[in-house]
Amino acid sequence: MQLIISNADDRPIYEQICQQIKSQILSGELQPGQLLPSIRALAKDLRISVITTKRAYDELEKEGYLYTVAGKGCYVAEKNNQILRETQLVQLERHLQEALRLAATCGLATEDVMDLIRMLEKE
Repeated sequence: MQLIISNADDRPIYEQICQQIKSQILSGELQPGQLLPSIRALAKDLRISVITTKRAYDELEKEGYLYTVAGKGCYVAEKNNQILRETQLVQLERHLQEALRLAATCGLATEDVMDLIRMLEKE
């Protein structure tokens, strides 16, 4: 498992960890039942606080991506792709609603936003 922490990213470090682990789970790079690095080992590898790593793992467990076995570690949970996909669609909808509100304050029509999305997709 490879994670990259960026100081230029506006998101907190634990969110960066969560997002990257989620992406690796959804892409199949991390398989159900796979043991993840211990909280301490990951913190040491990333040169971050154990508290930050624990927060990321706790968040992922709360969202159903991981499960913990006491004394053994954290494992990738069995995927319920439909639930995971629905969670991501809800998040996408929130982002799009915010983008449309921002576009309206800039005087952009919905078609202008769609053109912008198409342009970004080509990049």
